[in-house]
Amino acid sequence: MKKPRRNHSAQFKARIAMEALRGIKTVAEIAAENNVHPTMVTRWKTELTEGAADLFERKNAPDLEKRGLEKNCERLERKVGQLVIEKEWMEKNASSWGSIREEGSGGSF
Repeated sequence: MKKPRRNHSAQFKARIAMEALRGIKTVAEIAAENNVHPTMVTRWKTELTEGAADLFERKNAPDLEKRGLEKNCERLERKVGQLVIEKEWMEKNASSWGSIREEGSGGSF
């Protein structure tokens, strides 16, 4: 019978990968101590080393995302302002709409 699949947290994986990178213990020792397969320790270690460069590239990503969100917020605020003005105009002029229709000869508007 198969063992159920376990999902390990990112913190757990990072801790195991860092321990493997330090090289103080063998992969087999780390795996045995943490009740994981040695293949997983090696995989997490590889993911950590290959993904390390991305950590430094992503420093600017939050700034770009923030600027994008700010632009979107400004656009939405302008749209809300426009809709408020249109609503106020419609409320102000709504009373005359009924009289225009009544004055007509019943044709399509």
